[in-house]
Amino acid sequence: MKIKDVDDFGKKVKERRRKLGYTQKYISDFTGFSVSFISDLENGKKTIELGKALQLANILGMDMILQERGNE
Repeated sequence: MKIKDVDDFGKKVKERRRKLGYTQKYISDFTGFSVSFISDLENGKKTIELGKALQLANILGMDMILQERGNE
């Protein structure tokens, strides 16, 4: 899926978390990230810390790939 904005990113993180059967509370306990951070990220809050967002995606087994347009 092409990620066009923070909403797309959040939806994919939420989808992956649910696919794994994890609650926000479980992820919070495991990572130390607050439930409110996880909720904000999944709901597309625009001021989320990028480093933490990428770390959470990594923990959920997601890869981020950046490439030039047209090289899909």
